[in-house]
Amino acid sequence: MKQPITGFIATLIIIAISFGFISLFDFPTFSGWVTYALICLIPMEIVIGVTWACKFPVFAANQRQPLKGILLALILPVVGAIFGAVYYYTAGGGVSPPTPMLAMCTIVSVIVTFWMAIMWGGWPFTAVIKNTVLAGFVLVAACYAVNYLLFRIFFNYEFMRGAPVYVPSLDPHGMFNAWYALVFYMSAIGVMFLMLHFDLWPLTTSPALMKQPVLGLVWTLIALAVGGLAFYIAVYVIGMDVVAYMIKAPVAFIFGTIVVLNMLQASLFAKMTQPVKGVLSAATAAVIGVILSLVYGALAPTLTGQLAVGPPGYDFERWLASALLGVTFPLLVLYAEFFKFWPLQRAE
Repeated sequence: MKQPITGFIATLIIIAISFGFISLFDFPTFSGWVTYALICLIPMEIVIGVTWACKFPVFAANQRQPLKGILLALILPVVGAIFGAVYYYTAGGGVSPPTPMLAMCTIVSVIVTFWMAIMWGGWPFTAVIKNTVLAGFVLVAACYAVNYLLFRIFFNYEFMRGAPVYVPSLDPHGMFNAWYALVFYMSAIGVMFLMLHFDLWPLTTSPALMKQPVLGLVWTLIALAVGGLAFYIAVYVIGMDVVAYMIKAPVAFIFGTIVVLNMLQASLFAKMTQPVKGVLSAATAAVIGVILSLVYGALAPTLTGQLAVGPPGYDFERWLASALLGVTFPLLVLYAEFFKFWPLQRAE
């Protein structure tokens, strides 16, 4: 079986598995401990897939499928449990179920890992530490540390004062409303995924820009500028609710991008050249992301029950973001990168 057929079939299978998994939990459980536990797996998943390219540790990478995928996957709960426990007692204050502060801090740890592992290519850790496995572990630890520092600087929860879920001692009292900070992060990282559709064109036209740390710096500035502009236009000019913008734009686009670039392995427009290839690929990802978001949203009452839409709780929006990026996204990456579509495809 070849692409893009493999990718489409695999995506449908993973989505079906995701629906079955989500249906096992009521909303409080799903949006609390379940989502928290799953998100704690993703930073290490990114490092294994990007920094290690699923070629390390050697004892696992040298195995045939499905053993290779299983061994790589077993690393995730170990690392996730370690850093999940650290965050639970720092950002979360040991409060159960997970507080909004802990939930958001954990979510943006994924974004920071994307930033440091992809945009910066793991620099400076991969440049200084010659042992790839050690560099990966140091990188993921650094991602969690940098993320927590940025969380303390930028996130403010005073708008929740008086709500039952508000814990004053856990509020960093940062610079911005926490929802706005989170959505800005999402908007910026959405631009990172957009540039992947273009294979980093036009940066690739300049060899000097394609070397770290220059690439990381330039890519970051572009993501912040373009993502910030999109955020400003949507929220302040058009007047969209900030969380609605997050769901309809960056979340949908990121999910669609995972389907197009990872599951379909960028096969749809492989014979085209940039920038036409990027335009068509990004547009396809946007369409797929929006369609799948609507499908997930339509099935929410069946899978979990009726959920309140919009403020103050944003129950539906939180459910949809968790279902797409907390459950299905890591499963898609796991199957495509760790298991290499086994048994739909055999290793060459």
